[in-house]
Amino acid sequence: MGKRVVIIGGGAAGYFAAIACAEANPEAEIILLEKGKDVLGKVLISGGGRCNVTHACFDPRELVTFYPRGSRELLGPFNKFQPGDTMEWFADRGVELKIESDNRVFPVTDSSQTIIDCLLEMADSNGITVLTSSGVKSFQPNDDETWEVKTNDGTTYTADAVMIAAGSSKMMWDNLKKVGHKIIEPVPSLFTFNIKDPRIKGLSGISVPNATVQIAASDLEASGPLLITHWGLSGPAVLRLSAWGARELSDRFYRFPILINWVGRDEELVLADLNDEKKDSGKKRIGNHAMFGIPLRLWKSMVEAAGIKSTATWGDLSNKHLKDLCTELTCAVFQVSGKSTFKEEFVTAGGVDLKEVDFKTFQSRLCPNLYLAGEILDIDGITGGFNFQAAWTGGFLAGNAMAGFPLD
Repeated sequence: MGKRVVIIGGGAAGYFAAIACAEANPEAEIILLEKGKDVLGKVLISGGGRCNVTHACFDPRELVTFYPRGSRELLGPFNKFQPGDTMEWFADRGVELKIESDNRVFPVTDSSQTIIDCLLEMADSNGITVLTSSGVKSFQPNDDETWEVKTNDGTTYTADAVMIAAGSSKMMWDNLKKVGHKIIEPVPSLFTFNIKDPRIKGLSGISVPNATVQIAASDLEASGPLLITHWGLSGPAVLRLSAWGARELSDRFYRFPILINWVGRDEELVLADLNDEKKDSGKKRIGNHAMFGIPLRLWKSMVEAAGIKSTATWGDLSNKHLKDLCTELTCAVFQVSGKSTFKEEFVTAGGVDLKEVDFKTFQSRLCPNLYLAGEILDIDGITGGFNFQAAWTGGFLAGNAMAGFPLD
């Protein structure tokens, strides 16, 4: 069964597919083509250079809820290869992983190079040919259901199976259109909000643990840690919101008002606590007496925004002062005026229409022996290791199928 398999794209999905294919069928000839000078670029920068390998969510039905696009399609694949399988795969190959308090999974070395070295070693030991600086110009099917892959340097490969794992590549999408696939127009996902507002000016680096952020005049809402940055707001709450609202926020040209509940608590309960504080701490200065776990510098900004002098005591506050402060705490309005990419971990919503893919094998329903995995598909997850898990799962199932041994 000496099949020739060509994989386009040297990222997580492509490498995992190549290794899975080689381990399932040692006689297969596997060629991995990467247009850049280096492979596994996103693995290197993930998690601040620590590599957020996956997320410790081991129930496929719960796992799919973290994917704004692709949740229904991924349920079956996750029943075959889920985060527990990913962790076991790396452990079996000498990589020890750890689960952190937020359920993100990292190598115990806290270095993405550990993951890269494992994948490089597995590719090398399985005889996989990895060619960098090998951009693909075109790919097209032959009459006998083999494929012709042409690179920019003029080399042509004939393959029994081809896998596209080239990330969010416009050129690859254009080539896929030529063989009949529909491409859902890509838009950014996982981005931060640009906000210029005196209430957060000079407060970069300050965070709160459990805020709720809502897009005004929309059902879009997300909760979690919220971080003030030099350019606006970031943190899990904003990133989740950007993922779920990727298309709607694109339609708004990334200009929209948001409502922030900094404390993640009901407005009436917060107002009641403020009134209690007025009764109990009447002589204390409000500017030096932060509540609800709000960092003091942010608290002072909120007090000022509510029209209260920082030198005022709690006993000085009128009912209007308390209500205005409650508003700043629980439903402050900020205007978003653009977006910024989250670090270098660019993720897109969009790609190959999922109706055109058989998710038992990740093979195209339109083109025999053409496989697709990773960001080339209209699948994306929120931050926390979910996008890598989709890549590992897609690569593993496609790799076994290309080897001639699809998983039952």
